[in-house]
Amino acid sequence: MSAPAPSPLAIVDAEPLPRQEEVLTDAALAFVAELHRRFTPRRDELLARRAERRAEIARTSTLDFLPETAAIRADDSWQVAPAPAALNDRRVEITGPTDRKMTINALNSGARVWLADFEDASAPTWENVVLGQLNLIAAYTRSIDFTDPGSGKSYALRPNEELATVVMRPRGWHLDERHLVDADGRAVPGALVDFGLYFFHNAQRLLDLGKGPYFYLPKTESHLETRLWNDVFVFAQEYVGIPQGTVRATVLIETITAAYEMEEILYELRDHAAGLNAGRWDYLFSIVKNFRDGGARFVLPDRNAVTMTAPFMRAYTELLVRTCHKRGAHAIGGMAAFIPSRRDAEVNKVAFEKVRADKDREANDGFDGSWVAHPDLVPIALESFDRVLGDKPHQKDRLREDVHVEAADLIAVDSLEAKPTYAGLVNAVQVGIRYIEAWLRGLGAVAIFNLMEDAATAEISRSQIWQWINAGVEFENGDRATPELARKVAAEELDAIRKEIGEEAFAAGHWQEAHDLLLRVSLDEDYADFLTLPAYEQLRG
Repeated sequence: MSAPAPSPLAIVDAEPLPRQEEVLTDAALAFVAELHRRFTPRRDELLARRAERRAEIARTSTLDFLPETAAIRADDSWQVAPAPAALNDRRVEITGPTDRKMTINALNSGARVWLADFEDASAPTWENVVLGQLNLIAAYTRSIDFTDPGSGKSYALRPNEELATVVMRPRGWHLDERHLVDADGRAVPGALVDFGLYFFHNAQRLLDLGKGPYFYLPKTESHLETRLWNDVFVFAQEYVGIPQGTVRATVLIETITAAYEMEEILYELRDHAAGLNAGRWDYLFSIVKNFRDGGARFVLPDRNAVTMTAPFMRAYTELLVRTCHKRGAHAIGGMAAFIPSRRDAEVNKVAFEKVRADKDREANDGFDGSWVAHPDLVPIALESFDRVLGDKPHQKDRLREDVHVEAADLIAVDSLEAKPTYAGLVNAVQVGIRYIEAWLRGLGAVAIFNLMEDAATAEISRSQIWQWINAGVEFENGDRATPELARKVAAEELDAIRKEIGEEAFAAGHWQEAHDLLLRVSLDEDYADFLTLPAYEQLRG
């Protein structure tokens, strides 16, 4: 390993945290500084390229598979590296932030994998960023425990062989970490902070445990962005002196542009690739963002009406399975976000049947695993995949050569018969305000109306409000989507929340801020690329 040098990075505008010195060591910060020096300029170029591509989509209202990479797609000879033993069976994965209680519960959940989330399920306060890293270090050294201050219930890790394998998700390329800056006062990309601290402290430790540094890569928009990640991995492994190919990454195909580059994404990462994942809310958000100038044929109905069985969503998921299995990679399905009710058995019964149907569909379509948001859903998802997989760790031998997806199929939004509804507008406002308020308090994973919501929920909610207003949608009750209607619905929701929780709790929260921010990003003529960018400016801590 390279000899540590004093870090040229400075911690700014941050109160000292307990035990932060165990994470923010000189050696670890020197490594993050070197990542920043080498790779941030390319990150900046790729963000500029995103804007150029968006402008091209605005001009043409279409997308296609890339002609310049046709040879990669046509070459049947290449495969990604074989999965390491710890990632060979991924039939159920649980997701969640890296607070101490969640860390223990997720590892103990019975899921094969835990997506330890520094991204959409974690509001990026400095406390969450640093103490989340500390919790993972403590988990690997088995020095973590938790006692609930309210109930007095204690939590501790099960034996190592019963714990889920961790796949850590850093922030996306677009987000900076304002509390860590270089000598010129330039913030380090959050992706490099999250990856760098985790990798530096845990890569060798994980190898000693028979596992490795595994990652989920979010918000990817092109194969060039995964090429950058691959170069980060190559450098990082050389820096700490572990074998090339030790890092494994699963890429979330949660942008419409990435859906056209799935093979190229696997090709760029092929020595480090572990698979692809099919999401929903961020994917729909990306469609709205990219085709917001495309007219009525790109207007989405209520988000809950766009299921994974919608024709354009089915094209996306089936293409993902075919692509992954053609190249020897795992195909991981989407999220079951239901939060079981402790009071209403009937609600649970209906929801569990929907979860079971969704997981049955994924398993039958060829997916090798899927996501859940709550430990109570692990057995349901396991049952669906056990029924199809049996003792096999995956079903990569199902090549799905019956699947044929044309470029137009992925953006055939107008194949849906459902239309936007007034109730859909109300729900988007309700969920948007409630999620943003919690996010501003430092919570990224929030239970709202019996569903576990993260930042992707807020993104699709505000995007739909924006899209419906700009498209002049007329709802079934005769109301037209206008800024005035959105303000009216938001004011009614704010008043309802005040009555629901009481004046004291309302005053202690960030409700007015959340209301104002939702309306700002929903009504501004200039569509904000990410809600979390203006929200981060208001996030304290």
